[in-house]
Amino acid sequence: MQSYDILFFFNGVEERADSSHTSLREKKKVKVCDMKTTSITILFWPLFILLLSDKSQTSKTEVKCNFTAKNYALIPANINKDVTILDLSYNKITLNVTDTTVLQTYFLLTELYLIENNVIILHNNSFGKLSNLEILNICRNSIHIIQQGAFMGLNKLKQLYLCQNKILQLNPDIFVPLKNLILLSLQGNLISYFDVPLLSHLEFITLYENPWNCSCSLLSLQNWLNTSNVTLENENITMCNYPDILKHYNIKTVPYKAECYSKFPSLITIDLYNHFQSISNSTLHSSFNNITRNSEHESLGKSWALLVGVVVTVLMTSLLIFIAIKCPVWYNILLSYNHHRLEEHEAETYENGFTGNPSSPSQIPDTNPEETTVIFEQPHSFVIDDDGFIEDKYIDTQELHEEN
Repeated sequence: MQSYDILFFFNGVEERADSSHTSLREKKKVKVCDMKTTSITILFWPLFILLLSDKSQTSKTEVKCNFTAKNYALIPANINKDVTILDLSYNKITLNVTDTTVLQTYFLLTELYLIENNVIILHNNSFGKLSNLEILNICRNSIHIIQQGAFMGLNKLKQLYLCQNKILQLNPDIFVPLKNLILLSLQGNLISYFDVPLLSHLEFITLYENPWNCSCSLLSLQNWLNTSNVTLENENITMCNYPDILKHYNIKTVPYKAECYSKFPSLITIDLYNHFQSISNSTLHSSFNNITRNSEHESLGKSWALLVGVVVTVLMTSLLIFIAIKCPVWYNILLSYNHHRLEEHEAETYENGFTGNPSSPSQIPDTNPEETTVIFEQPHSFVIDDDGFIEDKYIDTQELHEEN
């Protein structure tokens, strides 16, 4: 019995030891899992804090001001300067110089709504200091003129709504400052022709309810809509209005004749020219001013060149006339000074003429040729006598008398 008791005792001790070991392993596993979870929470806790702080800051900084249907004729100047979303729809605002001056003070705006007001013209730099603006809605006004620099400064604008106005035509260069524009809404205007806008990030465009003229001039727009990644919203109702035979076509699928495709390369060239010109000058108005100034300078330079040419021609002509008149006189003067050294027989002839002795030269006593040779070292003026001979003052008359 004792042996059995001892065996049972040892077996119980072993079972207790095994159970204690398993409990320790489980505790270690639990500790390891706890350490992993704590380390993960420690690592990602700052990220959670940042996300929560960003959300709280965005919720705190978003300031909305709603002044719809207040019958305002001017933009109020007493609005909170920290406003980010401003709704001034259904008023009588014209967006004149006073309005634009007040609007520049709300430089934290991200959304601006001017739906159904009395805006007629969008002047240059109307939104110049609203660099944070992302949504601009000016639908249902009476806009018919958009100046070249109307959207200058709106580098972050993503959505532009110009729907249901009275816009007749749009130059694509006015959209050049809108480098991040994604959506452009132009429906409900009076646009019959629209050139390809220079917008690289544009994704959606709305063009229905316009009297589109689907002639050859619209081929470049159709090609752009079919080849780019831009989505034409409400494509099925964006129909041609002219000519009558194409009224049942939308502007994206209208068939063009071969003669239109022959003109298409020239249209591409014009578009590229406008693109590079807009980049160099940033606005069409400034480019026109530069062209005008250059033409003025060129015409001015040509007029000066013409004037200088006329003056030089007159001077040269008068100089030639003067030379032609004075040339005979100068020739006579030069001819009168054309002296040369007298030869020996010429000197003897002149001696005989002056003395009047008809004797031959053999009667003259022999002298050294070096003594009889006369050398003229300096020319002097001569006088023409009645007998036709030239009196030479270099001949010594006393010596001639003595010889005689």
